[in-house]
Amino acid sequence: MYTDLPGRHALNGLSFAAVLLLAGHFAASAQGKLDNTYARNSATSAPVSASVDPRSYLIGPEDVLFIRVWREPDFTFPVAVRPDGEITVPLIGDVDAAGETPAELTKNLGALLGKFINNPDVSVFVTEVRSKKYYIDGEVNRPGAFPLVTRTTVLEALSHSGGFKDFANSKRIRILRGDKVYLFNLKQVSNGKHLEQNIVVQNGDHVIVP
Repeated sequence: MYTDLPGRHALNGLSFAAVLLLAGHFAASAQGKLDNTYARNSATSAPVSASVDPRSYLIGPEDVLFIRVWREPDFTFPVAVRPDGEITVPLIGDVDAAGETPAELTKNLGALLGKFINNPDVSVFVTEVRSKKYYIDGEVNRPGAFPLVTRTTVLEALSHSGGFKDFANSKRIRILRGDKVYLFNLKQVSNGKHLEQNIVVQNGDHVIVP
């Protein structure tokens, strides 16, 4: 009734425990190869980029970048811009990053790496914006610092504050910018009146809700 399976006699001399041990060894070996492949792919894959325009956003100190050089894992890595505005790249050394756009830094790194690598394919991503931020203070549910990634108006900034507390006066919101103070009346702007109050937030602005 039963037909002999290929390799059955070869297994007769092995205990059931030995068979399991061999199976576990092969499975672990295969999993290790998969893990190594995943690790290599993860190291060279494109990261999640912040929503910045690579042609206009100016990189600043504390911003986190991801530099990728195609097929060159030794030159593919995340890096934070130092307070002096520089980053360190293998073989090249210190490179100015602050004040450059991602597109400009990409071009610059490509030229510098071209002295060591044939036709390097370089990409620079901004993964975290830390150099530009505004602050919301006062009677809101979520006060604090917020990254200034794209063009943001006062109304848009307030939408990130988690709403107003019960006794907040949304008609007399102030925007402090250095030694200047701007007033913002949420009710008026929401009704389409005095829209000039809805100014664009700048780096370092404090939006205060009394």
